[in-house]
Formats: sequence, structure tokens, C-alpha cells
Amino acid sequence: MSNTAIETAAPDYTTIKTKQNAAWSSGDYAIVGTTLQIVGENLAEALDVRSDQKVLDVAAGNGNFTLAAARRWAKVTSTDYVEGLLARSEECADAERLDVAYQVADAEDLPFAEATYDTVASTFGVMFTPNQEKAASEMLRVCSSGGKIGLANWTPNGFIGSLFKVIGRYVPPPAGVRSPALWGTSAHIEALFGEGVQDIRIVEKTFAFRYRSPAHWLNIFRDYYGPVHKAYAALDADKQEALSQDLIGLIDSCNVAKDGTMVVPADYIEVVLTRW
Repeated sequence: MSNTAIETAAPDYTTIKTKQNAAWSSGDYAIVGTTLQIVGENLAEALDVRSDQKVLDVAAGNGNFTLAAARRWAKVTSTDYVEGLLARSEECADAERLDVAYQVADAEDLPFAEATYDTVASTFGVMFTPNQEKAASEMLRVCSSGGKIGLANWTPNGFIGSLFKVIGRYVPPPAGVRSPALWGTSAHIEALFGEGVQDIRIVEKTFAFRYRSPAHWLNIFRDYYGPVHKAYAALDADKQEALSQDLIGLIDSCNVAKDGTMVVPADYIEVVLTRW
């Protein structure tokens, strides 16, 4: 018997990203994403975004941080690898007469020169990249010396972290890919960015998901939130019903509303890093 250690094959990031792109392209994430706008506004304040700054939003989705920074007269470039999400953000920017540059880009391979931006940020976006070290290194690379990197990341044990654990019981994640919720821990942020920054500030925060009822939330996420939408599509009718029951059970365990509506606190961390 050979004593040679069996090496674990590296994840096929290209295939994984192709499937992720399909998931986030399905449904209509902007219907969910627009409810998170306050997170982008709060992050822009925490980063002290100024009018003379060049700002990059990475994995911007429907552009919560993009719009917040543009409202502060910053020179904003908004990126995502899902073109349809950028289009929804651009609709909002046009409606508000905001000047934003939009560009399709992979968070793990940003098409910008080193030290191009004063502020680099992502709200609930870059945390879903499969190659986490590469995404973090790209954010560091394009941020200027003394500039800031801002993040809003769901925590492992909060509502969204628990949501993905429930989904994972029905549709397991790709082999070898770590949980995106790791980005919601101080230890992981320090491991990803620590050597490249001179200061790390992490604040625990809560966002409240407010819907007409738990059933309303389930309908919205099932129809429009890509990962949930794709999970249902992968299951037969019986397993779809079981998943629905488990998700309603999760909401019921977290819901602080007593009037039939849904108010579920969801923990996340707000991160501000200062580049060397």
C-alpha cells in the first residue's frame, strides 16, 4: 500500500463561477437587493466617502453602495459579473440623475491598475466569490495607499447564514468551496486582509428583513433571490415542500413581529480597512 498522501483536487473555480453567474442571473435579485439600501448608505458614512474620491463597488449587485457613494458626488465605478444586475442599478442611477460608470468585471480578476481607487467596497457581494483569497487580494491591489476598503458581510450564525445552512441540506455547495459566511467573522477578515492593511475596524450590526408575512418573504426569495430560486429548481415537488417548511420554521424562530407580519433581524459585520 502506498504511503503517498492523497491530495485533494483544487476546486474548478471556472465551472463554479459559471454556475454562480447563472444562479445570480436567475430570478430578479434587485427586488430583494433594493430592500438593503440602508446598508449601503451606512457603509458610505462609515467610509466617509468624499466628493473628490474615486470609488469602486465590487460585486455591486443592484448597486446599494454604488448609489450611496454617487449621492455623495464621488466618482463611482460599479462592477459585477452579472450584467443584468448592473442594468438594474443603472436604471436607478438614471432616475436620480447620478453619474456612475458601469463595467462588467470579475471580482477575482479586476480589470484596473494597481492603486487606482481611494475607496473599494462591497455589500453582501464579494463574500460569495469562490476563491476568497484572490478576491481579497484584488481589492487590496486596486486600493491606493491610505485608501479604505469597506465591506458588509452576513455572519455565519445570523439569519442569512442560517438560511444558507438550510439550503445546503437540500442542495450541497460545490466541493472544496468554503462558506461565504466566513467573511462575516473577524478572524477571517484579518486572515484575508491583515497583512495589507494598517487598521481594521469591525462593527457588528443588524439589518431587519421586513415583509408582509413569512409566506410573503418565502414567495419573494423563491421567485427572485437567485440561490434560493435555483435551489427550488433543483428539487422535486416533495423536497420543495420540505424546504419551504424548513424555511418557514427558520423565520418563525427569528421573527420578532407578533402581528402576522415579518420582522427578522439579520446580523452582519460592517468592515472598514485602511490600506498601507
